[in-house]
This record gives sequence, structure tokens and C-alpha cells, in this order.
Amino acid sequence: MDFGHLLIILAIVLVSTVLHELAHGGVAYLLGDTTAKEEGRLSLNPLKHIDPVMSIFIPLMLFAMHGPIFGGAKPVPVNSQNLKGKEWGMALVALAGPFTNFLLALIFYMIGHFTGMFYNGGLASYVMSEIVLINLGLFIFNLIPFPPLDGSRVLYAIAPDGARKVMVSMETYGIFIVLILVWMFGSALSQYMVWAMEGILNFFAFLVGGV
Repeated sequence: MDFGHLLIILAIVLVSTVLHELAHGGVAYLLGDTTAKEEGRLSLNPLKHIDPVMSIFIPLMLFAMHGPIFGGAKPVPVNSQNLKGKEWGMALVALAGPFTNFLLALIFYMIGHFTGMFYNGGLASYVMSEIVLINLGLFIFNLIPFPPLDGSRVLYAIAPDGARKVMVSMETYGIFIVLILVWMFGSALSQYMVWAMEGILNFFAFLVGGV
């Protein structure tokens, strides 16, 4: 890929992760926590959400490794004590982000399919395909049940107190552990991501009447 394609990918990652974080903050607000709103994070301004590592470094590294591309943004602050449902409320807040990426992937898959953009080649086909694939990557990656990824919040809601304490202690260093795992096991992670993406894409094809 050339530099232009890289810019397109970074733009898609940025927009998709901003919407991901807005979904977290929006659901938290609906469940009674105003922390994100008070800190100005319920905004479409990307400068309020960019994380140098997750929004730029990780996508660039995956781009260089020719693997499925995913990333993240600066986490939206949420005070679980203010949420209706406490741990289960937090689980809903966590799921809102990946679900948003899944929904974006499905919507753009349908647009690409029914307009024929997927099959015409050219820039529009490339952009549409990358929107679908990157959002699926964000959906799958963030559901991994490892702190501080969103999947861990669902696990936290059902875990015993002892396990919760361990998970809380991992929050501070969790992102560095994730980076190390991506670096050391990038090939295996890529295979997992590809397998999961293929399964979801087959489901999307089934929904639009494909085989």
C-alpha cells in the first residue's frame, strides 16, 4: 500500500474509535453517570479522543506487519458507582463500544453490497472494504476478556470478588501487557482475527442473501 492508503486507514481508525468511545460515554450518561459529559468527552472532536499509542502506533505497527488492523482511543472516563446496575451497568457501557463497531461494519457492508461498490474496484471499493474490516477488527479485538479491553468488563460483572481484585490491579499496566502480547504473538493474533472476521463476513453475506 502507498502513503495515501495509509492515511485512509488511519482516518478510518480514528473516526471508528471516536464513535466507539462516544458510545461508551453515551450509554454511561443514559445509565446515570455524567463524568464523560463533564470532562467534554461526549464530543466528535477527534483531538479529545486520540491516544498516541492506540490510535496511531498500533495501527501503524499492524500496517507494517500486514495483519488485520485495529486500534483504540483514549478511554472515556466512567464512574461505575454512578451507574444504574453497577457492574452490569458497566458491562453495558463496555459492550456499547464494540457493538457500535459491529453496527458500522454491518451498515457499510450492506451499502457496499447493495450499491455494488464492493465489486466495482477503485478507491470507493477500497475505502468501503477497509471501513468494514477495520470496524470488525475493533469489534473482535475489544471483546478479548483482558483488562483494560472491553471484554474484561463483561467478565468482571460475573467474576468472583477475588478475580475482580486481580483484574482491577491489572488495569494500570494492562495496556502495556496488551502491547507486548500484540508484539510477541502478532501472528497468532492475526490468525485469530482473520478467522473471526471470516465468520462474521460469512454471516453478513448470509444476511444479504449470499452463500
